[in-house]
Amino acid sequence: MPIERPNISQLQQLAGELHLQISESEAAEYLALMQPNLDAYDLIDGLSDEVPTVKYPREKGYRPEGEENSLNAWYYKSEVQGAQQGVLVGKTVVLKDNISLAEVPMMNGASSLEGHVPAFDATVVTRLLDAGATILGKATCEHFCLSGGSHTSEPAPVHNPWRKGHSAGGSSSGSAALVAAGEVDMAIGCDQGGSIRIPSAFCGTYGMKPTHGLVPYTGIMPIEATIDHAGPITANVKDNALMLEVMAGPDGLDPRQYISRGGSYIAELDKGVRGLKIGVVTEGFQLPNLQPQLAEKVRNAIARLESLGALVGEVSVPGHQLAAALWSPIGCEGLTMQMMHGNGMGFNWEGLYDVPLLDKHAGWRDSADTLSPSLKICMLIGQFGLKHYNGRYYAKAQNLARRARADYDRAFDDFDLLVMPTVPVTAPPLPQPNCSLTEYISKAFEMIGNTAALDVTGHPAMSVPCGLVDGLPVGMMLIGRHYAESTIYQAAAAFEASGNWQEM
Repeated sequence: MPIERPNISQLQQLAGELHLQISESEAAEYLALMQPNLDAYDLIDGLSDEVPTVKYPREKGYRPEGEENSLNAWYYKSEVQGAQQGVLVGKTVVLKDNISLAEVPMMNGASSLEGHVPAFDATVVTRLLDAGATILGKATCEHFCLSGGSHTSEPAPVHNPWRKGHSAGGSSSGSAALVAAGEVDMAIGCDQGGSIRIPSAFCGTYGMKPTHGLVPYTGIMPIEATIDHAGPITANVKDNALMLEVMAGPDGLDPRQYISRGGSYIAELDKGVRGLKIGVVTEGFQLPNLQPQLAEKVRNAIARLESLGALVGEVSVPGHQLAAALWSPIGCEGLTMQMMHGNGMGFNWEGLYDVPLLDKHAGWRDSADTLSPSLKICMLIGQFGLKHYNGRYYAKAQNLARRARADYDRAFDDFDLLVMPTVPVTAPPLPQPNCSLTEYISKAFEMIGNTAALDVTGHPAMSVPCGLVDGLPVGMMLIGRHYAESTIYQAAAAFEASGNWQEM
């Protein structure tokens, strides 16, 4: 079916949007010259898309309600049985609802995307199924993944399984809540500012943000390609390492994967920490909203690692605070360009595009007022930087990210791992539906002070539960060199084996 051709007045309007002035006669001449190019569009329109085939059948599924979804953590239930053999046979998995699962609805926490049904499975989904996992469905996530709190998801906030009425953390809120509640063994989360580690810290799960590019993001709705990460959320270290082994490695379709890496992580779990050098990052304990009791729990956990034979010392990483500041122009201008102006896909990269998702998400402009305030403020910051400063601060921030990364790398000259609190607070109460704009936005970003920096530098970082404060979990964040996830797992497994974290 031929695409619609513009007429003369439409072409003059398009020219105006490009700051051009053309006469009617010029427009007519341009139109005639454009026809061979538009014929190419016709050719493309008539061809079938190049997308992966769906390997495993799946149930039609449904959206659970009432007691079946008491935490609001499920978006959609649809069982997909994986291969009959593999390392994940018998393991159940839930997917964050920005991850494509063919023939199953995907909403990404936002009503404007409701009704979208992906046509293919994300690479990580296929890998899990090939390894024998059983996928049980999709977990609720925050509104286009732009919140560290769990109050921005539509149609209702996600509750913490440790205490209803409190935040489960975001943006992989349902993923961590369902693992912590024991409804699934494993979950996939995604992390651009802390969205795997924050809900893991709030809910008491193990959440790994791998090295940038280690896990393919193909088939997952992005926010900003340079800070997009996907990784496992589990109830124990072994499952986490096993899941990452299955998901890691290049797929040839994700431009984030500029180095071919994978790894065997299970082999590291029994090595212990004797002789391992762990640096306590001074800046990680300097957040203005750090709860003293939470900081004490993390320091007690570090002392426990030391009692197991680790060599512990303090270290300053000035790039930690720099990287946290760099997140604003990179995250806000980047998401405004890629996720909003670029309709979720953006431009200038080779790989697998989800064309129907692009078409569906383009409709955000028709209901922009319904976007969450946490997304709106990022868009306003991003648009301001793009319009008034031509993106120069995004560009400079990307340059300065190398300085922040180098500061971390210098710390790794002396230490094998770095450690700090994952988040500065335990899970706070969910804001009321009629709360102020200030409270709504503050509760979305008050906890990202330590986590966002590692999205900018790309280093792997894992939240490990290490105690309770007033009955709510505390997370300790272990940070490794690029592609040194195995060292993180080594320390996390030793800590896990040393005692019940809930009693520490």
